[in-house]
Amino acid sequence: MMTITEKIFAAHCGRGQVSPGELVNAKVDFVLANDITAPIAIKEFSRIGAGDVFDRERVTFVPDHFAPQKDIKAAEQCRMLRDFSAGHRLKYYYEVGRMGVEHALLPEEGLVLPGDLIIGADSHTCTYGGLGAFATGVGSTDVAAAMALGELWFKVPESVKFIYYGKPGRWVGGKDIILHTIGDIGVDGALYMAMEFEGETIRDLPVYGRLTICNMAIEAGGKSGIIAPDEKTEEYVKVRAKRAYKFYSSDPDARYASVREYDASRIPLTVSCPSMPSNTKPAAELSQVKVDQVVIGSCTNGRIEDLREAARIIKGRKVNPNVRLIVIPATQLIYREAMREGLLDAFVEAEAVVSTPTCGPCLGGHMGILAKGEVALATTNRNFVGRMGHPESSVYLSGPAVAAASAVLGRIGTPDELGL
Repeated sequence: MMTITEKIFAAHCGRGQVSPGELVNAKVDFVLANDITAPIAIKEFSRIGAGDVFDRERVTFVPDHFAPQKDIKAAEQCRMLRDFSAGHRLKYYYEVGRMGVEHALLPEEGLVLPGDLIIGADSHTCTYGGLGAFATGVGSTDVAAAMALGELWFKVPESVKFIYYGKPGRWVGGKDIILHTIGDIGVDGALYMAMEFEGETIRDLPVYGRLTICNMAIEAGGKSGIIAPDEKTEEYVKVRAKRAYKFYSSDPDARYASVREYDASRIPLTVSCPSMPSNTKPAAELSQVKVDQVVIGSCTNGRIEDLREAARIIKGRKVNPNVRLIVIPATQLIYREAMREGLLDAFVEAEAVVSTPTCGPCLGGHMGILAKGEVALATTNRNFVGRMGHPESSVYLSGPAVAAASAVLGRIGTPDELGL
C-alpha cells in the first residue's frame, strides 16, 4: 500500500516498496536549471571533475529569469549556459527566441512526463506534479551531482491528501483553489510533504489548472505537489512526449499524514495579501486596495488559457489610467497562439504592454520593478517583502480574472463588477 509519490520513488530506486522518512538514492529522469541557478551548478560540475553529463537529452538549461539579458552580469551568466550546453551537446537548450518560462515550456515541449522523477534548481519545479510526476526543487550543487551521475539522494516525503468536491463558481480556477488551500494550512502547513490533490473538482480541472495548483505547493512548504494522471493528462502528453511515460496512482489503502477536504463551490475568487502567500482574503473584500501595476503571466498563470480568460475581460475596455498592465505570455508558442487569436491586439488596444516570454517582474528581475510605496497585483506565485522591487512596495496575488478586472477598475475587483 503506497501513495503515488512512494510508487514513483520505489520505481526509481529499483525497489518494490519505500516508506516515508527513508533515505534513498534514486535515478532522475530530468534535470533543469535556469540562468540564475545553472552558473553555480556549472562551476560545481567542473569542480568535482565530472567529464560529461549523464545523458545529454535529460539535462536542460533555460535562460528565463533575467533574459532577455537585462544587464552585463545577466549576459555573462546566460553565456555560461550557452557555452556549457554547446560544449556538452545538450539536445534541449533554449536560447532567447526559442525559450519560455521554464515551468510552462518543459511540459509544452513534452520533456517532463507522468511517472518521472524530476529535479530542478528552482523552487517551482513542483509544477510538473500536475502531470503525475514527482518533481521538486533542489540546490544548484545537487543539480551538479545529478547532471554527472543521473541520480540523487532523497528523503521519501510523507504525503498529505487534499480532496476537493463540488463545482467552483464562475471565474474561480486553479489559482483560487491553491491560494485558498495555502490560506487554510499556512506557508509551513505541508512542510517537506508531498501534497496530493484529488477529488471530483480536480478531475474536472484541465491540465493548465492542475499545473497551477502544483506550482504553488512550495508556498505551503511542500516538497512537491502531485495529481494522479488520467485521460486529460493522456490527451495532453500523447502529442508532446519526447519519450515513454508511465501512469501511477495511489493505492486505496495508502497512508497519509493527514487528509483535508474542501467544498470548491464555497471557494471565492481569492487574493493573497502582502507579504505571505497564506495571507488570503476573498477578492470582494479588497475593493479599497488601489493598484499601480498589474502583471498577467509567469509559470503560474501565463498559459494560453490564462491569457484567454484575461482577454475576455479586457477586450473592449481600457486599462485604468493610473495602472500599468504588463502581459507576459509564458512561451513563444503561447505568444504566437495569443497573436493568432487576437488576444495580444485586445491587450494592446486596452493600452497594456505585452512582453516577450520572461520571468522578469515575478522575481523583481526586470520588465516591471516596483518603486517605493507602489502596489502590484500579479498572477505570479510569491509576494514576500521586496519580491517585485522596493522593499516598501506591496504585492498581491490573484488569478487572471481578478487581475484583468483590477487593471480596468484601478483597484482590486472582480469581473462581476464589470457586468461579466
